[in-house]
Amino acid sequence: MSNEDLSQFSMLELFRMEAESQTQILTDGLLAMERHADPAALESMMRAAHSIKGAAAIVGLDVIVQLAHGMEDAFIAAQHGMLTLSPNRVDVLLAGVDLIVQCSHLKESGLPAWLGENRDRITLTMETIAGIAYLPESAMSAPAPAPAPAPAPVVAAPAPVMLAEPSPEAVQEPGTEIAAAPETAAQRTGRQQHSDRLLSLASEARISAHQMQPLIQALQRNKRNQATLFAAFDELHEAIARSGDPALGEKAADVLLRSQPLRQFTLAHIADMEQYERRLLGVAQGMVDEVLALRMRPFRDGVHHFPRMVRDLARSLGKDVRLEIRGEDTLVDRDILARIESPLNHMLRNAVDHGIEMPEERALAGKEACGTIVLEARHLAGMLNIDIRDDGRGIDAERIRRAIVERRMATQAMAAAMSQSELMEFLFLPAFSLKEEITEISGRGVGLDIVADTIRQQNGTVRLDAEPGRGFHTHITLPLTQSIVRAIVADVQGETYAIPIVKVERVLHVPLASIHTLENKQFFDMDGEHLGLVSAAQVLDLGDSPQQETLSVIVIGSGARRYALVVDAIRGERSLAVHNIEPIFGKLRDISAAALLNDGEPVLILDVPDLLLSIDKLLAEGGLHQLARADGAARRTMKRILVVDDSLTVREMERKLLSGRGFEVDIAVDGIDGWNVVRSGDYDLVITDVDMPRMDGIELVNLIKKDIHLHKLPVMIVSYKDRPEDRARGLAAGADYYLTKGSFHDETLLDAVADLIGDAFR
Repeated sequence: MSNEDLSQFSMLELFRMEAESQTQILTDGLLAMERHADPAALESMMRAAHSIKGAAAIVGLDVIVQLAHGMEDAFIAAQHGMLTLSPNRVDVLLAGVDLIVQCSHLKESGLPAWLGENRDRITLTMETIAGIAYLPESAMSAPAPAPAPAPAPVVAAPAPVMLAEPSPEAVQEPGTEIAAAPETAAQRTGRQQHSDRLLSLASEARISAHQMQPLIQALQRNKRNQATLFAAFDELHEAIARSGDPALGEKAADVLLRSQPLRQFTLAHIADMEQYERRLLGVAQGMVDEVLALRMRPFRDGVHHFPRMVRDLARSLGKDVRLEIRGEDTLVDRDILARIESPLNHMLRNAVDHGIEMPEERALAGKEACGTIVLEARHLAGMLNIDIRDDGRGIDAERIRRAIVERRMATQAMAAAMSQSELMEFLFLPAFSLKEEITEISGRGVGLDIVADTIRQQNGTVRLDAEPGRGFHTHITLPLTQSIVRAIVADVQGETYAIPIVKVERVLHVPLASIHTLENKQFFDMDGEHLGLVSAAQVLDLGDSPQQETLSVIVIGSGARRYALVVDAIRGERSLAVHNIEPIFGKLRDISAAALLNDGEPVLILDVPDLLLSIDKLLAEGGLHQLARADGAARRTMKRILVVDDSLTVREMERKLLSGRGFEVDIAVDGIDGWNVVRSGDYDLVITDVDMPRMDGIELVNLIKKDIHLHKLPVMIVSYKDRPEDRARGLAAGADYYLTKGSFHDETLLDAVADLIGDAFR
């Protein structure tokens, strides 16, 4: 932070910033020293205490000066081997850290009142720190006064204040990052609004860049029209030459000469437009990435206080527990980081209270007396994965099974048939608890349902696993940011909708022949399970969808509430910049937010939990519509496409894409094979690679375009080559479309096919 930035803060605010940073060093160092002697940690703690003492003296906070001075003396004594920082002594020093934190958070106007209210606790803490050498070193027993001959006054050690809250006068709210500049709620809101506005502008810039694509496609169509016109010129020139009229021959030759610059002009301008589009897209995407980077914070910023919380909670229960945090540098959206703090807190407290055994019990089980909890964050497959694992007693699945039957939530037979993952889902139900006694920490039958709801509100998922005697594992998956969502985009009755991909189990196409009807409900078999079909058009009150030969299905939900949502068409997977719907509209049923596609088309993002409730309501009312007639619809003739590529992977990918859209697809393994196949069949389109053995794609295009029977057959080139000269060579040979494998996605290929030959049926 520059001097100009610091000039806007008062001395007390600057002290608060320094105190936040230095007290974190003290806390981390004390927790480390409690486990093993670390000279480096002692040195850093001594410097931190000295810095706090000097800064507090400047702003006139004598209480903090005395506390820091006593702590500094203790660290110096430990450096010289005169003092061991045992758990009881760490308790005392952490109590001093708590007082420094609370005092530094106060406004000047609130300081006198707070000092008066906490005079006794402050005095006790100061005296105990001064006599810290006379405290017993027992690791788990409660601190006791020193023997009478002790030369210094000895008092009971004050317990550290677990998760101490500042007074109402405090200016910093829980959850704000350590060492951050003081910031009001209004400033935070303003920062959020600026960030959202920047992201919106960056997204609009990206959309504007994508809107070059229709213009490029128009130029491609113009080029094809020109090719037809030039072919007519060539035929006319040949006819005139055969007529033997010199005058007409000269004029025809002149026309051909004048047409040549037009051919090159179009090719050059298409290449220029495509290069300009790529440059615009690069800049726009860079803007989006930079805005998102501004919203990201390291995982440590939201969890730095957990090791202290776990340590103090374990001490209060007579346990010895260590929390290991891994992946502290993993970047997380600041909003998600703030919202998952409470669920993580609850899971860690559960692990300490429910999971980790008492030291004696662990010793009998052959475990170390100190229990371990691991909190790990990492990026995996474009998502944020958080794991919480402990080496405690775990949970016996049979206990859950018995509890389900005792609470009459399932019959004995149903419970016996449930898998472990299904049994674990019951732990997320309200008031479902295996804890027999009620404590202040946990065991009241509430909490895990709130954890699950909070995670799901962030478009995330949570899964539990346990092994009796070995430990408990909580696996949480979240989007990296709420600003950009990966979603499946689909069409329903002419409207465009998106479903967050974390809420989608599978996307597939179901032929009408696979659909069965039972009690007026339609379903199909998926992996041996009957999966009910539900019309998205009906759920969203858009009327009835038209009859289709093959149903496009998106599987959502889980367990008994898993449904196959039928849409008109699936466009594919997209990254969408989320736009919140104006509050004036209130909460729209089944809708969570909105976004814009790359071409500027608006899309509504579906609220899957809300959608599942709407489906449940339709089922309860018995109002589901039939999606397919029993006799099936009259079949139309499918169009045929020949795919020519020497790569097995590319051939199969293109074949599956096109077959899924309803086309009949044949394949050829190289240019010669493709030339033999195309002459022997009746095709509507040829899709070919360029680099192939025996005959390359350019030669194949030339042969097709020169053949009297095939010259009108559309040909699309799909190649890894993206240089302007390669593209120009392919188009000059007569190709009607040129796509690059490195940049096109599923929908790009299908859109190009539709542009050339329309839909799959005649």
